[in-house]
Amino acid sequence: MRPYLALGLGIGAVSFAAILIRKAEAPSLVIAAYRLTLASLVLAPFALVRARGEFSRFSRREWGFSAAAGAFLALHFATWVTSLQFTSVASSVALVTTAPMWVALASFALWGQRPRRVTTLGIALAVIGSALIGGGSFALGGDAWVGDALALAGAWAGAGYFMLGRSLRARASLLAYIAPVYTVAALLLIALALAARQPLGGYPPTTYLLFAALAFGPQLLGHSSFNYALKFLSATFVTVVILGEPVGSSLLAVFLLNEIPPPIVVAGGLLVLAGIALVARGEPTARQPAAP
Repeated sequence: MRPYLALGLGIGAVSFAAILIRKAEAPSLVIAAYRLTLASLVLAPFALVRARGEFSRFSRREWGFSAAAGAFLALHFATWVTSLQFTSVASSVALVTTAPMWVALASFALWGQRPRRVTTLGIALAVIGSALIGGGSFALGGDAWVGDALALAGAWAGAGYFMLGRSLRARASLLAYIAPVYTVAALLLIALALAARQPLGGYPPTTYLLFAALAFGPQLLGHSSFNYALKFLSATFVTVVILGEPVGSSLLAVFLLNEIPPPIVVAGGLLVLAGIALVARGEPTARQPAAP
């Protein structure tokens, strides 16, 4: 039950991300950069002490995979956040939430893992539900295609991040995996923020506190819980469960922001939960670490 409990804990933690981001008075790339940078700084001393032996045994290929996973994580944040400047929320959400589909296709192509029918149906329901939660109409015309392309790139980057994580977690501890991955992602996001001329300083003190909350909650507790589960569960299942984040965020918004979701959002949330339940039925029992 530990991997499933970890996923539940992770969803609870990342559901606070939207609330914290909304209150932070800073550009999106800066928020993502601080989120990963602070998380990396917290992990660094523990990783140098407790994972030093593992690091010394890492092959060049494993270091390369860790760097690639960090790059995919940074690209996921950067492309998805930037897509919202060009296209509608509905279009962005509908495209970025196709990550489970790409993971399932890649798992079949690379490892011969054919998804069960119940898993395929569950993925479809969860993706449709997530698109409904985005609400609104698909953006058409103008530069909307740029935003749609960026959102799709965000889905591909998220899929690559979890695919590499599944492979590395089969032979590396959680700390030895997330420390270098978060560090690479942080450095890339800082570079992207600077390239976009978004200042890294000069924000209100409360905003820096929100940066810290994002690092400790959604990143260290949330994403790390997902990476823990990757050792025991398929990347397809983990990515589908992560679609529960907007459901949790909507529930939190009711109590913290007094925002009552419209019926279409409620319907989307129910579809996401139904999809997660179906994919869980198609998931093998989590007893042994997943094969690379």
